[in-house]
Amino acid sequence: MSSPWPTALLVVSDRAARGERADETAEALRPVLAEHGFDLVHVRVVPDEREAIAVALHASARTHAVVLTTGGTGVAARDVTPEATREVLDVEVPGLGETMRARSLEKTPHALGSRALGGFVGGSLVLNLPGRPSGAVECFLFVAPALSHLIRVRRGPVSDSSHGEADRG
Repeated sequence: MSSPWPTALLVVSDRAARGERADETAEALRPVLAEHGFDLVHVRVVPDEREAIAVALHASARTHAVVLTTGGTGVAARDVTPEATREVLDVEVPGLGETMRARSLEKTPHALGSRALGGFVGGSLVLNLPGRPSGAVECFLFVAPALSHLIRVRRGPVSDSSHGEADRG
């Protein structure tokens, strides 16, 4: 069995960044990630600011095979995670966001407001998840079966990218 994919989580939240609320998504995601071959090794809280999110995504993609974000994917004025993500992606994988929205719509019509997306920065997978712990877990589970395959295909047999230097051994 191969080792788990080293995974970073960026919690996008103004209130958590100001210390007004504790993040609960990391602990909700940790066991689910582990069950699917992902090792949550880094958690960082980032305010709902496009540039701060983009910088954190780019930096995390250099050292982690997977970078997850939680929060900022709706239609509120400060929800800018998808825009920041799109700025740094080399390749968008539309099926990730589409699957999360379609499956979430089976449970709530509010899923129509999700703008979550996913793709790659070099060989590192980036995936936007909802900010609520239950929604983050649920959406991750919707796409989890395909993620390792997507990462392996993207990285190919030889990678000349400077991104995603952390390898799964």
